[in-house]
Amino acid sequence: MEGINHDSSCMGAQTAHSHQPSREYDVAIVGAGPAGLTLAVILARLGIGTVIFDERHDQTIVGRADGIQPKTIETLQMLGLTDFDLLHKGVKVYDICMWRSSATSAIRRISRQVHYPTSIVDVLHPYILLCHQGMVESVLINDLGDSGVSVHRNHRFTDLSQGSDENIDALDVSLTEVGGDTLKHVIANYIVGCDGARSRVRQHIEGTHVTAKPQESYWGVLDGELDTDFPDIWSKTIVFSEEHGSVLIIPRERNMTRIYIEMKISQSVKNIDRSFVMNQAQLILAPYRVQWRSVEWFGNYQVAQRVAARFSDPSLRAFIAGDASHTHSPKAAQGMNTSMHDSWNLGWKLNLAARGLAKPTLLKSYEVERMKVAHDLINFDFEHANEIAGGDIERLAENFRANTRFIAGIGVEYAESVINLGCDQTSGLAKPGCTLPPSKATRYVDVNPVDIQLDIPMQGQFRVYVVVPDLLGSGETRFLDELSGVITSESSFLARLSRAASKSYRLKPRPQRSTDVFSRPERYRVISDVFTYCLLSKVIPMFRCSYIDLLNPHSVASTPKEKFEVVSLPALFSHSQWTVYLDDVPHLDTKGLHCITKWLGRLEPGEVAIVNVRPDGYVGSIQKWNTSIQDAGKIAARWLDEYYGSFLTMPDGF
Repeated sequence: MEGINHDSSCMGAQTAHSHQPSREYDVAIVGAGPAGLTLAVILARLGIGTVIFDERHDQTIVGRADGIQPKTIETLQMLGLTDFDLLHKGVKVYDICMWRSSATSAIRRISRQVHYPTSIVDVLHPYILLCHQGMVESVLINDLGDSGVSVHRNHRFTDLSQGSDENIDALDVSLTEVGGDTLKHVIANYIVGCDGARSRVRQHIEGTHVTAKPQESYWGVLDGELDTDFPDIWSKTIVFSEEHGSVLIIPRERNMTRIYIEMKISQSVKNIDRSFVMNQAQLILAPYRVQWRSVEWFGNYQVAQRVAARFSDPSLRAFIAGDASHTHSPKAAQGMNTSMHDSWNLGWKLNLAARGLAKPTLLKSYEVERMKVAHDLINFDFEHANEIAGGDIERLAENFRANTRFIAGIGVEYAESVINLGCDQTSGLAKPGCTLPPSKATRYVDVNPVDIQLDIPMQGQFRVYVVVPDLLGSGETRFLDELSGVITSESSFLARLSRAASKSYRLKPRPQRSTDVFSRPERYRVISDVFTYCLLSKVIPMFRCSYIDLLNPHSVASTPKEKFEVVSLPALFSHSQWTVYLDDVPHLDTKGLHCITKWLGRLEPGEVAIVNVRPDGYVGSIQKWNTSIQDAGKIAARWLDEYYGSFLTMPDGF
């Protein structure tokens, strides 16, 4: 198969092993760290036959990555994974402090700032959540088990080759048991290497060599409980000492503190022990007292800023994600976050591809989108690392301010493409290629105020928000009737694709999960397994209006709720009662704005809009129409067919 390296030495060695029969899967994942587990969680939930292997005999227990950024918290919320272990056991850090000392001046605090100012970032969780990587892995593993999938441990990936003549497009994945001689073969349509910076999967994909920045750094890291009188131990803190170097202090769960020491020399880095890190921290923080009550984990490692030349093979069957595709320093807490979002981007695309519903351009977009992010991260990390090493606090603070949105995750943006259509029609914050801004709305059916961008569970569906400020306007009513009529007709591409997807999900159903009895995900699949249709209006319920409001018609944004019922709406929306929303709770919003205003800016009287949101929460396209134009609803329906038809397709034989 083009793009797959064949290592004859590995193939020859197979004859010395005992064999286990091959098993067939849609996707094989190598590596059960945060990237691999996130991908497995997504695919397993969507009903894709998934197998995941890891060399380690157990999950991460202590140490390693520890910082979860605001966008990642929101992503975990979209997956329903922000449970007690994370939000309640982790430490929330809202600020960042900077200290400095020199040969002529004692250590002193230079600045203390809010980490994520509301004037710069608009997020539901304006903090870094600190909890060790094993806690994140546990949450993902438990969720994976709820979908009926477990990690196959003590398995080392050894080879990758083309499948048999009967299934020439498939891949033959070879693995050996760690400490044993049993050779296992797995047949999969796709393979994803999430197996770290020294990825063996990457080595088997032609052209995925890594390119490196010239700077490499050497680190000692210590997790433990401190006995100290240093005042900013519960803030993210950077301390510069002209004489002894710098230290990065991170609060951790269970009363612990993480100490990062960057070592200036590379000689014998592997021999540097925890005493070295302790001694350096004490020298840098003197005259403050720094002692350790206990130590849980120590690590030393070398970090190079590298990005793979490719993230997939030309046949779009083999992929890499996480540290297998990019590595960088730990200074800005980006590694685990970026790795998980690689999988977040790839997961929904693989689901559609495995079902025969995606054109090749959709899978190609994974490399295009995530490679840009990787290079943006490396460039930021290079600058950020230099500023920390240089000890110029003012320049470091400016560098941090300039990159705050990127560090938080919401500044990770994708370029214009077939799935991210450029649009300059609106003055709002919703933009194609960007995450959907957080906003509040009232769910019509039960009058619950919800975070509208999180309300619909992740089921691999696109969300189509039809924004109609005035539901009772004659032009608006006609628009909805026309839009619904075309989309639900036999000839509509969206309707035909939905029928094909329905058949696919009958053959490969989503698993029945224990939480489904409470969340009722089927509410959002009544119309389609591919699309969730949503209606957003500024209709104000009468019972939300005060007596004075009722006497003043100008205080009511549109038409009272009592003048329409969901059942009277066109079929596309009357069957989707859980996704009809009222834009009437701006006081609950992070910026005090109506959802429509926040997303789209001003809509003129008679204007409606459609916002298409990808399964990963990124805006795909936005368009506005004037309802006074003849057949505006039909035109909008054809626009939807054209947009989705550019990267989705009918499966063979349907």
